[in-house]
Amino acid sequence: MKKYLFLVVVTLCLLSACESDNSVNNDVSVDGQGGSLATFTLKGNYLYVVDSENLSVFNVSESTNPVKVNSVYIGFQIETLFPFKDYLFIGSQDAMYIYDLSNPEFPKELSRSSHFRSCDPVVANERYAYVTLHTNSTCFGTLNELQTYDISDIENPKLLNIRELTEPKGLSTFGSNYLLVCDDTVKIFDVSNPEESKFIKEIPTRGALDIIIRNNHAFIISDESIDQYLLNIANIENFEKISTFTF
Repeated sequence: MKKYLFLVVVTLCLLSACESDNSVNNDVSVDGQGGSLATFTLKGNYLYVVDSENLSVFNVSESTNPVKVNSVYIGFQIETLFPFKDYLFIGSQDAMYIYDLSNPEFPKELSRSSHFRSCDPVVANERYAYVTLHTNSTCFGTLNELQTYDISDIENPKLLNIRELTEPKGLSTFGSNYLLVCDDTVKIFDVSNPEESKFIKEIPTRGALDIIIRNNHAFIISDESIDQYLLNIANIENFEKISTFTF
């Protein structure tokens, strides 16, 4: 876990190099961005952090004096946290939780969608949430699949589609029509019709754990490296590897 957190920090630093590239609007908050396996996120003057059971809220308006202002019990084996607009999507080993941040110091649970025990990264956009379930020695799960939820009614997510995969982990949306999933290599799906997602192509990066997309730059994180690819929103099959950072 420490190594993964280090990779995320390095990736976030790399993202700053792409800040001036606005060729693709990927609906990314200017507050802060991590991968789908992240356990913390920054939104405005607040830092949100999850541990195995709780969501902690810190006021960081004074950067040299962060203050913990709240701790909210979420549930069993919380693993990941993903922000989108005024919501937090929280993945646990048995559910996806959606919390409202309208009152930033007092996150409020809006809904939860339970599933069989498994590791559970989650990302979301305006209308859909995507969850990967995978097996490993920590989660003891038996499922390896991508689940798609309709969240147009944020308080009542509706499961639309289940796609079986090998052992999916991190994932990220690209524009409104594409989803990239780390399933050893990175698999690209057309989700313009989320009920019938279509596999398009894979990016041949082995051992992929997580992916962060900023504008049209994709940073693919593995145990040993961060590979940076340039994506083309007009032709998703036309991607180009432009750098590798090896540990």
